[in-house]
Amino acid sequence: MDKNQACYLCQGCGLGEALNFEKLQEVVEEAGIGEVKTHEQLCSPEGVAFIQGDVDGGVNAILLGACSCRVKTNEFDFGPEVIVERASLREQAVYPSEAEYEGEEEAGEDRQMLAEDYLRMSAVKLAKSDVPVPFQLEEAPETSVMVVGGGVAGINAALAAAKAGVDVFLVEKEDALGGFLGKMAKLAPENPPYQELEDTHLEALVAEIEGNDKIKVYTGNTVTETKGAPGNFDVTLSGGESFRCGAIVQATGWLPYEPEKLAEELAYGSNDAIITNVDMEAKAKAGDLGGIGSVAFIQCAGSRDQNHLPYCSAVCCTVSLKQAMLVKEANPEAAVYVIYKDIRTPGQSEEVYREAQRKGVVFIRRGEDYPKISESGGKLAIETADVTLNDTVEIDELDLVVLATGMKPNNPRVVEPPLVALGMDQEAAKKVAAEAKAACDDWSVLNLKYRQGPNLPTLKYAYPDSHFICFPYETRRTGIYAAGTVRRPMRVTAAVEDATGAALKAIQATKAAAGGFAVHPRSGDMSFPEFAMQRCTQCKRCTEECPFGAINEDEKANPLPNPTRCRRCGVCMGACPERIISFKNYSVDMIGSMIKSIEVPEEDEEKPRVVVLVCENDALPAIDMAARAGHKWSPYIRFIPVRCLGSINLVWIADALSSGIDGVMLFGCRRGDDYQCHFIKGSELANVRMSKISETLDRLVLESDRVRVEEISFGEVDKVPQIIAEFMETIEEVGPNPYKGF
Repeated sequence: MDKNQACYLCQGCGLGEALNFEKLQEVVEEAGIGEVKTHEQLCSPEGVAFIQGDVDGGVNAILLGACSCRVKTNEFDFGPEVIVERASLREQAVYPSEAEYEGEEEAGEDRQMLAEDYLRMSAVKLAKSDVPVPFQLEEAPETSVMVVGGGVAGINAALAAAKAGVDVFLVEKEDALGGFLGKMAKLAPENPPYQELEDTHLEALVAEIEGNDKIKVYTGNTVTETKGAPGNFDVTLSGGESFRCGAIVQATGWLPYEPEKLAEELAYGSNDAIITNVDMEAKAKAGDLGGIGSVAFIQCAGSRDQNHLPYCSAVCCTVSLKQAMLVKEANPEAAVYVIYKDIRTPGQSEEVYREAQRKGVVFIRRGEDYPKISESGGKLAIETADVTLNDTVEIDELDLVVLATGMKPNNPRVVEPPLVALGMDQEAAKKVAAEAKAACDDWSVLNLKYRQGPNLPTLKYAYPDSHFICFPYETRRTGIYAAGTVRRPMRVTAAVEDATGAALKAIQATKAAAGGFAVHPRSGDMSFPEFAMQRCTQCKRCTEECPFGAINEDEKANPLPNPTRCRRCGVCMGACPERIISFKNYSVDMIGSMIKSIEVPEEDEEKPRVVVLVCENDALPAIDMAARAGHKWSPYIRFIPVRCLGSINLVWIADALSSGIDGVMLFGCRRGDDYQCHFIKGSELANVRMSKISETLDRLVLESDRVRVEEISFGEVDKVPQIIAEFMETIEEVGPNPYKGF
C-alpha cells in the first residue's frame, strides 16, 4: 500500500511537562515521518477529531506517541484501512522514570532518550507494516454447528444454537437422546427453596428438539471422520451420512470411575450389595428402593485420592444427598448413613444438605482412611473413624453400601511428545512423537484428520485442554468447543449454562471464519501467517510447534497452513529457522529492525541498554499497571511487545547482542498444567528455545547472564520493578557489551 504517514504526539497526562517535544519531533522526522503534530489531549473528542480530519484528508499510517496500546483502543481506531502504531510514552517512558538521574549531563536526558527510542521503534514498525487483508475460504463458509453428544449439555447446546438461528446437526451414539439424564430418577433440588427433588424434564427437552426444524438429529451414529477447518468442516458419520458445518461442540459427557479399581480399599466386587452411585441411580429409576432398610453412602470413593482420581468431581455429595432422600421417600423408617471426608455442597445445595438432615439422614465424618467393609450374617458392616467424636464407629445390618465414585471425561486422554523432543535429533524426535501418537489413537470422538492426530489435546486428567482462566470453552483445536462434563465435572444446571456458552462460542467461530479474522485471544485480528515457500526446507518445525494444529503438511513435508484454524500467536514464526513466515503487521524483520533502531550509547557513557521482549497478554498489562501504580525502574530498559514468547525468534536476541545491547530479558506468562499462557505452549516453547541460546552466546563470546527468561502473571505488579532491578545488577556485574560501537 502507498502510505501517507503522520505522527501525533500527546502532551496530556503530564507528558508535555516531562518531555522535550521539539526533540521528539526531530526524532520522528529523522525516522522518515515528515508530518508531526502535537495536541494537548489526543484521546479527547477534539483530539480524535484532530486526527480524523487528517485521515479524511488521506493519512493512512499513524504513529501515536501517547499512552499504552492497551487503553483508548476505541478512540484510536480509525478503520481497517488505517494502520495505527502506538508508542507508549506514558506507561513506558514517563511514568516509570524519574525526572532526573545521577550522572546526567542534562537533567531529564535519560527519560528523554527513553521516549525517543520508543518513537524510533514505533516508526520502524509503522514503516514495515501493511494493512492485513482478511483470509477468505475458497468455498463458501458454512454457518451451521455440529453438536456431538445428546445428553443434557448436547441437547441444550443444540437448542441454544438453533434459537440463535443456526442450523444444527446433533449426533448421538445411542438410539435415543438423553444421555445420563435419561438414566436419572430425579434431579437434586435445583430451584428455591432447594428442598424438593425435581423432575429431569427430559421428555420436554427431547420434544423441543424434535419440534425444532433447525435441528437435524442423528441417533445411533458416531463421527467417523472430521476434515477441514472452521467454516468448512466436512463430517462423515458411521451411518454413512455426511455434511459440512462451520464449528463443533463436543458434549460427550462423562464416564464413572472404574469401581473395580477399589476392590482392595472398599471391597468392591466381594458382595453384590456393594454398589456404586450409578448403580443406585438405576435402582431409583426402576423404583427399587422400597425394600432398603439400611444403607450407607461412602463419599470420595476413589476421589481426591492420588492413587485413583486426584480431583473432586464436585457432584458426588449432592448425588448422595439426593439418593439418601429418595431412600427416605421410599421408606421413611430406613436407616441412612453418609460417611464423608468433607460435604461439598456449593451454592444453594447447602439447603439440600440441611433437608437431608431434617429427613433423618445420619452424617459421619471420617478421616483420610477408607472405612472397612465386611460381611456379617448375610448383611454388610462398616467400621470407620468418626473424627467428630474422635472414636471408631461400627455400623452393621446394612442392606447396601453405595460407593460415591467420581467422574471421568468421556474423551480419550491424549499423550503428547515432550517439547524437549524438539531439541533432539530429528529421527529421535520423530520416534518420540510416533510413540506418543500411538498411545492415544485407538479411541477418538471426532476422528480429526489433522496432522497432529485425531483427538483434542487434553490436560493430565483427559479433560480437553482449554484456558480455564480466560477461555473456558476453548479447546486447542480452533472452532471446536467442549461443553458439560466432558470439560470438567459439573452438575446439571452448570452443564446447561456451559452448553449455552459453548454454542455461542461456536457461532462466533463461524462468523470469524467467514470474516477472515481471528478468534480469541486475538479476536478480530485480520492478519494471518504467510509462508515464503521457495525457502522452506521441510524441517516441520512449524507443524510440530503450532499449539493449535493449524498447519498440516503434504507428502513432501511442505507446510499446508489452515488460516481459519490459526490463532495468530506467531509460534510458527518463532519456530522457523529460515524465517519464511510473517504477518502483514508482525514479522522477524519488523521486530529485528525495531531492536536495531535503539540508540546504544558508547561504553564510556555508562548507560547500558537492555531490551525486554514482552508478551502482550499478561506481562505487558502487568508492566502498564506497575507504571500506573507509581513503580519506578531503570531508564535503560526498552520494552518491545510480542504476541507470545513462543513467537520469539532467536535471531532477535543475536541481533540485539551483536548491536551492543547489554542484556535481553523475556517476560512471558506462566507455564505448566496450571498455565496462564494464552497460547498454551508459548512460554514453554520459549524456554526450550532459550536452552539453545548458549550456542549464540558462545559464538559471540558473551556471558550467559546477559539473557534471562521471566514468567509473570497479570497481577504480579510489584514483581516488575524487582525483576528489572535484579537484572540490571547482573548487567552491571558482567559489564558492558564488548560489541558496543561495532
